[in-house]
Order: sequence, then structure tokens, then C-alpha cells
Amino acid sequence: MFAAMLEELLIFTRGGLILWSSCRALGAAALKGSPIDALIRSCLLEDRSADASFSQDNYALKWTFHNELGLVFVAVYQKILHLLYVDDLLAAVRKDFSQIYDPKCTNYDDFTDIFRQLHLEAQARAEDMNKSKQAISSRPLPAVSHKTAPKARGAGTRATTKGGASRKDDSDGESSGKDHHALANGSHENAAPKDSSHTRPAVVKGKENGGPKDNGAFDVTKLQRLRKNDRKNTGADNATKQLTKPDTKKKGKQDRVWDDKPSNKKLDFTDPADERGDEVTEHVALNQGDSMMDKDENLSSDSEEEVVEDGPKKKGWFSSMFQSIAGNSVLEKSDLQPALKALKDRLMTKNVAEEIAEKLCESVAASLEGKKLGSFTRISSTVQTAMEEALLRILTPRRSIDILRDVHAAKERGKPYVIVFVGVNGVGKSTNLAKVAYWLLQHNLSVTLAACDTFRSGAVEQLRTHARRLQIPIFEKGYEKDPAVVAREAIQEASRNKSNVVLVDTAGRMQDNEPLMRALSKLINLNSPDLVLFVGEALVGNDAIDQLTKFNQKLADLSAVPTARLIDGILLAKFDTIDDKVGAALSMVYISGAPVMFVGCGQSHTDLKKLNVKSIVKTLLK
Repeated sequence: MFAAMLEELLIFTRGGLILWSSCRALGAAALKGSPIDALIRSCLLEDRSADASFSQDNYALKWTFHNELGLVFVAVYQKILHLLYVDDLLAAVRKDFSQIYDPKCTNYDDFTDIFRQLHLEAQARAEDMNKSKQAISSRPLPAVSHKTAPKARGAGTRATTKGGASRKDDSDGESSGKDHHALANGSHENAAPKDSSHTRPAVVKGKENGGPKDNGAFDVTKLQRLRKNDRKNTGADNATKQLTKPDTKKKGKQDRVWDDKPSNKKLDFTDPADERGDEVTEHVALNQGDSMMDKDENLSSDSEEEVVEDGPKKKGWFSSMFQSIAGNSVLEKSDLQPALKALKDRLMTKNVAEEIAEKLCESVAASLEGKKLGSFTRISSTVQTAMEEALLRILTPRRSIDILRDVHAAKERGKPYVIVFVGVNGVGKSTNLAKVAYWLLQHNLSVTLAACDTFRSGAVEQLRTHARRLQIPIFEKGYEKDPAVVAREAIQEASRNKSNVVLVDTAGRMQDNEPLMRALSKLINLNSPDLVLFVGEALVGNDAIDQLTKFNQKLADLSAVPTARLIDGILLAKFDTIDDKVGAALSMVYISGAPVMFVGCGQSHTDLKKLNVKSIVKTLLK
């Protein structure tokens, strides 16, 4: 019966040492696949433990922690069963096992009988609760008295009628009052002409009746004379201003100068080849220098440069809000809430999606609850340290993706390395594709561009301009062609020409556009690229979750093979426009698990950088 309900309950330390397993203790069959390993990789190591549950294949997993002892309790059951007692069972197992746990002991066979009893009790409580709910739902509702209902309706009707009558009477009273007032005014107006001296002041010889000593009278001729003098004075002032105004020419628009570019070079990329026909232009590498990808950057954005100010140094937001000192106390969730609330607000001001900020705070709370604080240790500093460690783990790639190494490995196999650029409309896929091509050229690799955006007008011409400036070949078939077929022919052409890398440009598409998402899935499934890069804007906040989630979901649903190909990496565009709002990088990495491989930070081909994880974390918590 246990195997048919709960598949396994596993107890292990945070270091990975398995202390007790229900399958091993009760002789049940082992799980198919590795759902617990997937849970550890995807949730526990990535600080996603705030999620309510985790699914892998046909299994659903729930877990809880004992942070003081460093223990993890995981329950595994069939996804279709929806067991209601799992949470109750985990809490009971956590309580009883922590009482017998000894760090020096590794054999807990005695816990098997205790677990059987706890399992039966949890099942019994769940069944009793289910029966009580069914009894309540099947209990007939009390009958409604038919005598009181008409009274209530009658009372309501009378009240409405009375209210309506009162409102009607009020309106009638108002109208009658108005009519009476109008009648009184009318009679007064009819009698008014008899005394013309009180109706309208007469003007005699440019003056109002009443004489100069009257407070309400004024001289019209004097007003006209003042207006003439004012016009003369205004004309003289304007003439004086025109004489004294310096004769300066209007300045034209100044070219923007970036912090890491002292030169004031114009952003005019008009190719002289358009005027000279097919004459070869000067190689762009001689003009723009080395790509920023090969430089070590210490800053995540231009705004992170520290400004030294005179005067006393301001206290940090954590230090100013939480000055309480705790010594040797056990942390409870209520103790962590104020610090976590302030931390969540801080993350949201940095453009982190609200859902991601909330999950991160819940994950930090789950990792700290039950731990003991040392002497003279503030709760706020403990929370901030835990959050910093969590952010570093999330933003650090789980697997190393070295494009240059992978390109040389593909070169040895005699195949080109294929990168597909995907994303929503207007994020800069073609521009950043050209930046990646320029970076690859700096490493003496041959690059071919594939114009597979056959949907947007002008897309092929845009990519053709980049290819001409970079002096690299481009494969194009025009518009209204199948992008999957165009990409396949481009890869075949690059293989014949011994090209090292093929960069595939695709049409921008919203995550809800079913036809275009189907076409993208076909392109990826047909050509099996080595890398799928999602190009996203650093400006997005909550929309980053929707974009990446639906892109991956559509690619998985529309895939023709069992193991669907999803997004492998992220290129974060327009990073130079966000100041310290760097939260989009965190939101995208958290929701997809893919690393940020490139950061676009300007308008020239050299403006491509690597993401500095430590600097991003510092900016988020600053």
C-alpha cells in the first residue's frame, strides 16, 4: 500500500549524505530516473526552495528543511495522486527525526517503525478531514421562512417607495422653490425699470456715473493713455534687447560620447560602397579596435562608479532600519519578516520582477529559519549575507559555455558552429548578432551570416549592411521563404566554404504568436543548432518572466522530438540605458536557468561585454 501511495521519503544532510530512505528501509522498488537529483540541481542548489513543489517526469516532490541541524526531508509520490497528507507527514517526520538525530551517527534503522506509525497517522488524519468536508457539503441548507421573506421584500419595497417619494418630494420642492424664486425675480425685474438709477451705470463724457471720488469709478481715457505708454516702453525694451543680443549661430546637435570612448566619432555608418558600386570598403576592424568582450570589466553599469561626497557618510538602508542586536537566539519567520520586506522592496526598485523578488525572499527565509544567531549579530546583516550568497549562486552559470572552445571543437569535426538568435520584436537581435560576429572575427574565426528573418520588411537589407561593413559573407533567399529551409541551406553553404561559425538571424516574434513560434520551433528542430541565444532587453521588468517562460514552453510543446531544445543562453541588450536597474538579468536567469553570456552596452560593433556577476549582486543590494 505504501508503494502505491507514497513512492519514497528521503532524509539527507545538506552535504549530500543520505541518512534514511523509505525505499531502502521498506524494500520498495527504486524510483525511475533521478527525480531527487533533479530537485537538488534545479531547486535546492539554485536557491529556488521557495517553490511549493517540484515535478520531474511522472513524479511530484515536496520538501522541508531543518536549518539548525542542516537536514533535508523530501517526499516523492505520483503526480496524478494529489496526496493531501504529504505536508503533514513531512512536518511529523521532521519533528521526530530531529529528536533522535546525532551528527556522529549514520545508521537510523530504528526510525523505520516510527515512520510507519507516522505515515498511518497522517493518512488517518487526511481521511477524517476528507470525511468531515464531505459531511459538511452534503448537509442540507436551513429552510428559509416564507413569512419573513415577503415582509422583507415589502419593507424593502416600502423603503424604496418611501425613498423614491421623498426624493420626488425633494425634487418637487426644489423645483417649486426655484419657480417661486424665479417668479419673485421676474416681478422684481418688471418693477426694476421704474428706478433706472440703480440698474445700469451710465457713461457720460468718457466717465462712469458716480464722480471721481466714488471708489467704484475709474477714468477710461486715463486707462487708454496708460496702454499707449506701455506699448511704447515694450517696443523700446525689445529694441534694446535686439541691440544687446550677441550674434551667435545656432549650435547643431552634439554627438554623444560614451564613458569608455574618448573619441567623438559620428554615428554615421553610411557605406561609401553604395556610391562607388561594388568597390571594397576599408575593414571595420581597423577603425573600431578590440571588442570589449576580451576586457576585464569591474562595473556592471556606468552608474555603479562610487562618488566620494564631503560630509558624514550616510548609513546603509539596512543599518538605518534595523539596529537591533541579537545574541544566541533562534531565528523565527516573524523575526525575518521586516528585513525580508525591506529587501524585497529594494530588489523591486532595481527592476527585479515582483514574483522573483518574493520567491527569493521566501527561499532566504526557508534557509535561515531555525538557525541560531551568534553574539552581536544583527538579523539584517544575516539576511543580507544569505541573500548575497543566493544571488551569486543563481547568477553563476550551472554549466560552463565557452563558445571559442566549442567553435574549435566543431572545427576539428569539420562542421560549422551554429548560433540562433531569438527574441521578441525590437530588442536588437540583428545589431547584437553583428557585435558577436565582430568579436569572433577578432579571434581569427570565419563567420557566415544567415538572413532567416524573411518576415520583417528591411531585415535582409539590414543584415546585408552589417555583413558588408564586417567584410563577411551572408546567405540570403529574400522574403516569404521558409526560415528553417533557409537556415539549413546556409549551414550547408558554410560547410562547403569551410566557415567556422554560422550566425542565424530570426524574425522577432511575441511569445503569444502561435504561427511564428511554430516556425521558430521548426527551424531549431530541423537544424539542431549548437547554441540558442535569447536576446532580451535590460529594460523589462515583470515581462521578462512571461517572455522566457512562454518561449521555452512553446519550444517544448511544439517540438517534434521527445527531448525538446530550449534556450541555452541570454544576450542582454541595451544595458547602457538602465543606470542601476539591473534586475532584468536576475529575473531572466532565475526563470530560465540559462546564463547571461553577452551584454550589449552601446551602438558600435565593439560594445559587447561579459556579465560581471559580483558587480551585479553589489548593485542589487546597494
